[in-house]
Amino acid sequence: MTSETPATQALDLIGLLHAETGLEETELKKLRDQAAATGTTFDRVLLTRNVDELAVLKAFAADMEMEVWETLGGTQVPRGFVDVVPLSFARAHDLIAVGVNGRRLIIASAHPLDLHPQDDLAAMLPEGVDFVLAPRNEITELVNRAFRHKADGVGEALDDLEGADIASLAAEIEVGEDLLDVANKAPIIKLVNSVLFQALKLRASDVHFQPYVDRLQVRFRIDGILYAMETIPKGAQDAILSRIKVMGKMDIAERRLPQDGRASIRIGDGEVDVRISVVPTAGGERAVLRLLDKSGGVYALDSIGLDEENLKTLRHYINYPHGIILVTGPTGSGKTTTLYGSLTEISTGEKNILTIEDPVEYQLDGISQVQVNAKKGLTFPAGLRSFLRQDPDVMMVGEIRDLETAEIAIRAAITGHLVFSTVHTNDAPSTVTRLVDLGLEPYLVSSSLVLVVAQRLVRTLCPSCRTWRKPTDAESAQLRDLGLEMADLPDGKIANSPGCDECFQSGFQGRTAIYELLPLSEDLRSLIMQRAPASDLKRKAVAEGMRTLRMDGMKKVVRGLTSPEEIMRVTQLDV
Repeated sequence: MTSETPATQALDLIGLLHAETGLEETELKKLRDQAAATGTTFDRVLLTRNVDELAVLKAFAADMEMEVWETLGGTQVPRGFVDVVPLSFARAHDLIAVGVNGRRLIIASAHPLDLHPQDDLAAMLPEGVDFVLAPRNEITELVNRAFRHKADGVGEALDDLEGADIASLAAEIEVGEDLLDVANKAPIIKLVNSVLFQALKLRASDVHFQPYVDRLQVRFRIDGILYAMETIPKGAQDAILSRIKVMGKMDIAERRLPQDGRASIRIGDGEVDVRISVVPTAGGERAVLRLLDKSGGVYALDSIGLDEENLKTLRHYINYPHGIILVTGPTGSGKTTTLYGSLTEISTGEKNILTIEDPVEYQLDGISQVQVNAKKGLTFPAGLRSFLRQDPDVMMVGEIRDLETAEIAIRAAITGHLVFSTVHTNDAPSTVTRLVDLGLEPYLVSSSLVLVVAQRLVRTLCPSCRTWRKPTDAESAQLRDLGLEMADLPDGKIANSPGCDECFQSGFQGRTAIYELLPLSEDLRSLIMQRAPASDLKRKAVAEGMRTLRMDGMKKVVRGLTSPEEIMRVTQLDV
């Protein structure tokens, strides 16, 4: 059997790439020559041209006789890999162990031609290694999960603080600083970056730096629950707060007044917006950082917890030509996510969509978003009034807080526009009475309001340790109190997660939403005109088929997504 020359092999690869990606062979050859001239690997050059990554990997896999793993969801990383390989190496070179074959580790790589890092990895590991190919985002996500319980450099950064001159704080900050670039940073900067990196890996939404008499406590809010994390020596408190203020472009000399700021940080290719709030307390200044990961993108309506029936209802009403749709719930209940998902779905390029928000959390393609600026006079009412002169089809106002905003929104809905907004109420029916209490005439509310969506976020059971078992007598009684009989449960069993390393022993990982959708029927409009109380509206709505928050939550309990205790925790006011 004759061996192929390198030129023949390259032609074979070019042919495979042409078949997988659709690029012309002449262009592929030019890109190959460009890679050779610049010293960049061919696969990386291809990806700079926005070629489908999976198609490129499949072509290289066929040429090099390798496997492609399209998804790494549910993959468990062998413990030996995490103990031996540094996080920085795994992340920098997109390499992660995805399984064991006999006495050899199976390693997923996103870069088939990165031979030197692959050789370095093989030298680190006592076992033999076999390589497969996988998309980079899948590897990044698995690296984050696998290394989440390691110290992330926080402990190392704390060690560096000892003996360091923490009074001399490096005040320079690059725009969009990369959290992974900590090698040559000052100890304080390294510590703050490491804490933020750890928070993002653990999917934290907020980071709290809380001062005590003897220490500065770091806490993360994960899935709505606060967890105590690192403890930082009291001596480093002022320097850390100064560093946080520098990130948020605040006045580091001002320690007596609250301050707000914003920053943008990077993790590799991903970008994260940080909203920073600093307030003075008796023990010193306290900082809370809200993390908004822009690389996560906006959720689609079919991925935020709506079941088939509720999804069909919501899609029906968001395509109305005019009217007002209100989303209600407490702070942090996912209202903005639902609104963004709705706007993204109806943003087809044929509609002029305008939003006024405080603040703008995510940039939406094809939608004009305006940030409230009260100091300059750009308030919700002022923004809404100017929107009416912008030939809008759809408008979104971040929140209806007062009568003025409510009147403009309602009148915009009556005059032929579709308006989205949020209100802070406990359930859907009480939203209607809240509008009337604000001072709106009942006839305006009944003629303009088309749909109210109430929602809450509930933690979902950890898939890694979830099991199904028969409920105990106490649990059966609890389920009956919530309106569930044993016959409603699949095989008479209920899902339970006892807790594992993946979920901090909490039994929960991630969140989903429960919903209460209230379409305005003619009977309900009549009740509104009569100024009926919220309890009467709710009774009528349930009689017409509305599922309350608790009813929707119990459907998720039956499906094994969450626990009865979690539903009771967030729907205690839904009686």
